Amino acid sequence: MEIINTALCSYGLSGKVFHAPFINLHPGFQLIGSWERSKKLIQEDYPDAKSYPHLEALLRDERVELVVVNTPTHTHYDYSKQALLAEKHVVVEKAFTTTVAEAKELKELAQKKQKKLSVYQNRRWDSDFKTVKRIIQSGSLGDIIEAELHFARYKPTLSHKQHVEVPGPGAGIIKDLGPHLIDQALHLFGMPNAVFADMRITRAASQIDDYFELILYYEKLRVKLKASFLVREPVPSYIIHGTKGSFLKSRADAQEDKLRAGMKPNTYDWYTEPESEYGLLHTEKDGKIIREKVKSSQGSYLGYYDAVYKSIVHRQPIPVTAEDGINVMQIIEAAIKSNNEQKVIAV
Repeated sequence: MEIINTALCSYGLSGKVFHAPFINLHPGFQLIGSWERSKKLIQEDYPDAKSYPHLEALLRDERVELVVVNTPTHTHYDYSKQALLAEKHVVVEKAFTTTVAEAKELKELAQKKQKKLSVYQNRRWDSDFKTVKRIIQSGSLGDIIEAELHFARYKPTLSHKQHVEVPGPGAGIIKDLGPHLIDQALHLFGMPNAVFADMRITRAASQIDDYFELILYYEKLRVKLKASFLVREPVPSYIIHGTKGSFLKSRADAQEDKLRAGMKPNTYDWYTEPESEYGLLHTEKDGKIIREKVKSSQGSYLGYYDAVYKSIVHRQPIPVTAEDGINVMQIIEAAIKSNNEQKVIAV
């Protein structure tokens, strides 16, 4: 089996929780090491991994074939560009970049260098989203006329991470939780015709927008996306209405919680939702009205890295393309403009 030597640009929460466990689990990857600025932690978990003192050292390592850019959003463009210029494949965390122009430049550079470039939209591999996608594609709801996607958390206190809370090109909830919701909406329904956004500050002492509601306008469909840090009792995270019926689903995938707690994935089907979190389907089938719980699909972020492996080694389509990342950035820019001008913005 061909092995892809992989290095991380950071071994903080993102590297330790979302990337390293799945890179290490997949037989087609070898975790070579990580750039570590101050704390040297990667060897505690992966003794054979190398700790690079700076990005230049990582990029000079000829063994490294794939670089994971999992640093703060405002660095994504610069670090991804350097990695591509060093002839490396790149996986970059969301938000892809801070502007559409930066995203387009990275896509063109990857094409020029003939390297793979993918955005890490792991939420496509959440059990809850995979369940919603399955129900929509099954036709059980008929033609979809309205959809709501929520990302609700209760975090009234500010984050200790300065780059998250201080105003800047990569700060704000629209570039934090926004890319998850926007990517899921575009993956399900494609690009909308227009966007309207309401963004505001709700937490005491917050300097950045920590609430948003977006409306995506399609010809026969409206999609609402909503995120907030002040929701103690959340509503269903997915509310889908169609001409035949409705589907309600909680955001119940607990992969992140298990990974944060130190659990390591050990199989391709390592996470299954409990029955208590099954979605509710209320529709009509063969002339009969049904209202029943629907078993959730299997969730695993390993699916993302498996698809990355197949794209590099077997030249299969890459998961979450640079074009996908550009589309998300276009919606974010349109949302910011809509909020500033208080009007609907054509996409």
